[in-house]
Amino acid sequence: MLSNMLKAKLHMATVTQAELWYDGSCAIDSDLLKLAGMREFEQIDVYNVNNGERFTTYIIKAEAGSGTISMNGAAARRVQVGDRIIIATYGQFAEAELEKHKPKLVYLNEDNSVERTANTIPVQAVS
Repeated sequence: MLSNMLKAKLHMATVTQAELWYDGSCAIDSDLLKLAGMREFEQIDVYNVNNGERFTTYIIKAEAGSGTISMNGAAARRVQVGDRIIIATYGQFAEAELEKHKPKLVYLNEDNSVERTANTIPVQAVS
């Protein structure tokens, strides 16, 4: 049996552009893609922290070092420039792989520079 598991995420990215008539769905700075282990044309889920929208699209490359996070085509209608979003990819893993699987988590500052990276999320405490 295979399980769908979080593979990687860009946490709290800031949308820098929204291009309704541009070909492609989500342009991401190539350096961020490399750091997170994400690939061009890979399916992603996008979670908009500002408005609660959740949608699926795919990655296209943006210029390395640009900090670009651009929602294009129909996805441009789901965001506003300046919105904070979470971009997640998932993979299918066999039971034997699950014991050592760790997702690549990239936490971003408001300007899409890297705050830190991790591969675990702390246990949520009861409030």
